[in-house]
Amino acid sequence: MTTSLARTSWSPASWRDYPALQQPRYGDEAALQATFENLKQLPPLVTSWEVEGLKRQLAEAAQGKQFLLQGGDCAESFADCTSGTITNKLKILLQMSLVLVHGSRRPVIRVGRFAGQYAKPRSSDMEIQAGSELPSYRGDLINRLPFTEEDREPDPELLLRGYERAALTLNFIRSLVDGGFADLHHPEYWDLAFMEHSPHRLDYQRMVESIGESLRFMETLAGRRVGSMERVDFYTSHEGLHLLYEQAQTRRVPHRPGWYNLSTHFPWIGKRTAAPDGAHVEYFRGLRNPVGVKVGSATTSDELRSLLDLLHPEDEPGRLTLIHRFGVDEVAAELPRLIDVVRESGKTVLWCCDPMHGNTQTTRSGLKTRDFQDILRELELAFETHERLGSILGGVHFELTGEDVTECVGGARGLGEEDLGRSYRSLVDPRLNYEQALEMAMLIARRMGRQRRDGSTE
Repeated sequence: MTTSLARTSWSPASWRDYPALQQPRYGDEAALQATFENLKQLPPLVTSWEVEGLKRQLAEAAQGKQFLLQGGDCAESFADCTSGTITNKLKILLQMSLVLVHGSRRPVIRVGRFAGQYAKPRSSDMEIQAGSELPSYRGDLINRLPFTEEDREPDPELLLRGYERAALTLNFIRSLVDGGFADLHHPEYWDLAFMEHSPHRLDYQRMVESIGESLRFMETLAGRRVGSMERVDFYTSHEGLHLLYEQAQTRRVPHRPGWYNLSTHFPWIGKRTAAPDGAHVEYFRGLRNPVGVKVGSATTSDELRSLLDLLHPEDEPGRLTLIHRFGVDEVAAELPRLIDVVRESGKTVLWCCDPMHGNTQTTRSGLKTRDFQDILRELELAFETHERLGSILGGVHFELTGEDVTECVGGARGLGEEDLGRSYRSLVDPRLNYEQALEMAMLIARRMGRQRRDGSTE
């Protein structure tokens, strides 16, 4: 097995010559291979021209001309592939993007952690409950949540179910967008039913009215309706964790060089699988997609240099996004080192802040949670650090939902640990609920508005 950084020719299967972490162990290899061959024959979920369009926008975000909003579930479940759940995810991302556009005066790139976020890395291969040990739940793409031997056995058929759920989700999202659901002439249609109780309802309504008035004024001057405001672009993203699944959807396309992962627009490498000499980096280095990599305090300077060499050799605009996740206690001390490495390389990347994963804590009752103030403070420190070092923070990455859950503490409602049991639904990590997500967007927008007025960044 290859372990050095020396790379020869690339193919969608060359990752198999490298150490592959976080991969499930299937008992029936023949069934797995049959499923893989089936997936290879199914049509792609996204198109290469959509992928290239996103790459161009991410290139502008790296220059501070656009801003990336990436958000969605920690881990999607097959059971949540319903019209109401999908619609609410779309609504909260639309609301947040509208707030960010209003505050930053920049176009916002909307990228959902959906239509494929069905696999999750785990810190341990095995889980113990009541003295029994079984394989850990790794997401609906791989096995099932109930703690039984049958449910925890990795099942190749779930790869097909994941593809089907992703296709259904994408089809519904495209139908909504193409049907005018995202029409900026009617942002009031995006309201979530429970927004009427939000402390930010009036601020949001005033913002909507202001945007509506501006749009009507512009159309009055132009003497016609601005049709481009009737729809917006949405892109999908997921962690490219299950390499056999990703390989099955990796294709050549007519009239374009190279290979595209057409299961999603924007795959990323997680923190646990970002080793430069590992299988995930080997797989990702050959893709034409824009790709992301999670980095943090455990990422050494040498590792980051290797990642830049392997994943970003030609410094292609929009190609590489570095999603930093530190935690509120480490971001100010550790982020400058990574910024310096990128500056010394002479390459341009899109910096994106994930303020969720470094701030996970466990309550006395054993529930995972995150504190709204820690999330916000890490974001503030990230903005300040990039500004001080002449860098650009061009995006944010959240685990969030459009549902009325209680998984993170804090926010305007002041949710405490005692409130978490009321509606804690996440299968893996805690998410911001609709109200906390919108509040976060408003606070970010205010900060970006002050930055713009101060002339700190073009």
